[in-house]
Amino acid sequence: MTPDMTSVPPALSNTTFIRPSTFYINGFYNIPHTKYYYVFLCTVYVVTVLGNSFIMCTIYLARTLHTAKYIAVFNLALSDLGGSSSLIPKIIDTFLFDHQVISYEACLSYMFFVLFFMCLQSLTLLVMAYDRVVAICFPLRYDAVVTKAAMTLIIGIAWIISITIIAVLAALITRLSFCRSTVIDSYFCDHGPIYMLACNERIINQVMAILCFVVLACVPMLLIIVSYICICIALLNISHGSERKKAMKTCTSHLFLVALSYIPFFVSNVTAITSSLKGNDRIIHSTLTQTIPPMLNPIIYTLKTEEVMQAVKGLYKRAKIAVTHVMCSGQAMYPCVGV
Repeated sequence: MTPDMTSVPPALSNTTFIRPSTFYINGFYNIPHTKYYYVFLCTVYVVTVLGNSFIMCTIYLARTLHTAKYIAVFNLALSDLGGSSSLIPKIIDTFLFDHQVISYEACLSYMFFVLFFMCLQSLTLLVMAYDRVVAICFPLRYDAVVTKAAMTLIIGIAWIISITIIAVLAALITRLSFCRSTVIDSYFCDHGPIYMLACNERIINQVMAILCFVVLACVPMLLIIVSYICICIALLNISHGSERKKAMKTCTSHLFLVALSYIPFFVSNVTAITSSLKGNDRIIHSTLTQTIPPMLNPIIYTLKTEEVMQAVKGLYKRAKIAVTHVMCSGQAMYPCVGV
C-alpha cells in the first residue's frame, strides 16, 4: 500500500504546511519480469566501475598522461563513476529488494548526488571541448594557456557551480507542502516529479528547474557546437592533409562522448515534453540515458585514444618486468636467463 494524502481536507491543505516523513518511489507500473532489467543495470554498473577505475588508475600511474587534458579526462571518469554509484545501487535496492519507501531527508540527498554528477559530467565535456579548441585553433599557445594549474582551476569551478546550483535546487524543495500524494512517479527522487506533487505555490521550483536545464545542459551543448565550428574553420585553413587528419583524430573521442551523452538526453527530454510518453517508457529511456554513457566512455577513450593505448602498453610492460624480476629474485638457485 503506497502512501497517499488525498484524504486531507482542502481547507487544511490551504492553511497547514505539511512536510512528509517519507516518499514512495513508484518505478515501473504493471510490467512483469522487471527484475531482469535491474539485473541488467547491475551488470552495467559493474562494467562502469571497472572501466572508469581502469581509466583513472591509468592516468594516475602513467606519467605521460600527467597533462592538463587528462586532468579533465580523469574528472569525467570520476563523475561517471560517481553518477552511476549514486543511482544504480539505489535503484537495485529500491526495486529489486522492495525498499520503495524513502525518508524525506534521504530523498533530498539522493536527488542532490544524482543531479550533481549529471551536471558535472556536462560541464566536464564542455571543459574538454575548450581544451580541443585551444589545441587546434591556437596550437602555439596551447602549453602556455592550458596548463595543469589552469585546468585544475577550471575543473574546480565546474565542481563549485554544480554543487551550488544543485544544492539550491534541492533546498527549494523544503519550501513545498505535500498535502496530497507522496508517491514519486519516477525511478529515483527526481526533482520534477517531486515538486509537481506540492499543493502550495511552486513557481520558484519550476523556474529553477528550467534555469538548471538551460545553464547546465543547453548552454554547454551550444558552446560545444560553437567550439567545433571554430575547430572546423581552423582545420580548413590547414594546408597539409596529413596534419588536418591528425588534428581531427584528436577530437574523435570527445565527439563520441558528446554524442553519446547529449543526444539521448535531449531526445528523451524532447520526447517527454512533445508527446504523451508512457511512464514505463520514460523510465527506461531515462535510466539508459543516465547509465549507458558512463559505461561506454572509458571504453571509447581506451580504444579511440592513441595516447591512452600507449600508456596502457607501457604500464603492462612495466608490470611484466616487475613480476619477472620478483620471480627471478626468488629463485636464487635457478636464475632467469635473458632477463
